[in-house]
Order: sequence, then structure tokens, then C-alpha cells
Amino acid sequence: MIKMLALLTRKPHLTHEQFVDHWLNIHGPLALAVPGVRRYVQSHIMGTRTRPDIPETNVEVDGIAELWYDDMESFQRAAASPEMKRLTDDGALIISQIKTWVIDEKQIIPPPPAG
Repeated sequence: MIKMLALLTRKPHLTHEQFVDHWLNIHGPLALAVPGVRRYVQSHIMGTRTRPDIPETNVEVDGIAELWYDDMESFQRAAASPEMKRLTDDGALIISQIKTWVIDEKQIIPPPPAG
């Protein structure tokens, strides 16, 4: 399983609420058509939490997107599809900055099934 995780920052002309509304109600449904996506999650930022013993990273983020694929081949096919082009074209309307990671996720809680 391959996971893509992206930190998203909205375009300056949008409020956080406008960004979230478009991302959830217009952008989100476009992801349903992308072939090979096993799971898509939008995490909408509600606030931050600081710790007195660790300095906070200075980064402005309006949302976190997560997409799961069976493998890299599935991701590459999805990335080349016209449906993904529509999705990324729409994202360009509301996203000013993005940082994406390819992740090998390790589940801790609940523990994965044995064997």
C-alpha cells in the first residue's frame, strides 16, 4: 500500500472557510472518478496545539490530503489519467502551495493482524 500525504495552503484571496468549502464540496467529489485511488481523506485544520518543550514549526497549512493506492504502478496510472488532470487543475484554483510525501505507512493502533 502506497500513501500520498500533502500539506495544502490556500490561495491568498480565499479565506480558510472558502478554501475548505471548495475543497470538500467541489474538489472532493472529483477524486471519486480517479482510477486506482483506494482511499481519499481530507483533514481540515481547526487549530494548532503547542508544546512548551518543543518549538513549533513555522508553516501555514489549511488542510492535509491523504490518498492511498495499492502500489506505485496504480499511483502512476492514476497520475496519468484525465480524471487526475481534472482533479489537479481544480486544485490549482484553490491551492497556493503544496508539499507532498510518498509514505510507507506503519500502523501501530490498532495493531495489524498477525500473520
